[in-house]
Amino acid sequence: MTPHIIFARHRQARVFRPDRGVVLLALLIALALLAIGLMSAVDVWTLSRQREREQELLFVGDQYRKAIRHYYLSAPAGGQRGYPPSIDVLLQDDRFPIPVRHLRRAYPDPITGNAEWGLLRAGDRILGVYSLSEVHPIKQAGFPPADQTFSDAAGYKDWVFAYLPRRGVGAVPSKPASGPPPTDRPPMTPSPTPSRRSPS
Repeated sequence: MTPHIIFARHRQARVFRPDRGVVLLALLIALALLAIGLMSAVDVWTLSRQREREQELLFVGDQYRKAIRHYYLSAPAGGQRGYPPSIDVLLQDDRFPIPVRHLRRAYPDPITGNAEWGLLRAGDRILGVYSLSEVHPIKQAGFPPADQTFSDAAGYKDWVFAYLPRRGVGAVPSKPASGPPPTDRPPMTPSPTPSRRSPS
């Protein structure tokens, strides 16, 4: 075979085929669109999951608030009303001959997934609980009367589920006043305190 024939075949093998370039470009565009679609789906799922956890937090927090209220109002005959010293006594109140259960179980924080809650205290007594999460809530309005102070909250930690007899079953302000407390109410101190998880 002569050299000029070999060279001609070599050049023919290197000829660019436009159809292959178009296919490759279309494939890259399709992959980019698929990636964008997946990212959008993940964002939608994440938002939906956060909304679900918000609803769980509202339910669970209300269960703690109702349990604290029930403990406060169900003082033994002749005894003085008072707040619980710990979450554990809500699960088993030994003030009575037959222990009373004010809370079905120690719920974990739906937002963080941990058993630890922030506890709003008055001295050594617990007035309420709140999430330790600083994530910005999606829900900013439309709360029931008991949770009106949750509106425009900067973080879930501002959703304080507390019972104050003078205000009924409701949440206290997210940030207690920095000055001296009112004379008709004990000073309230927010403190992150772990609460033991109880089996269902």
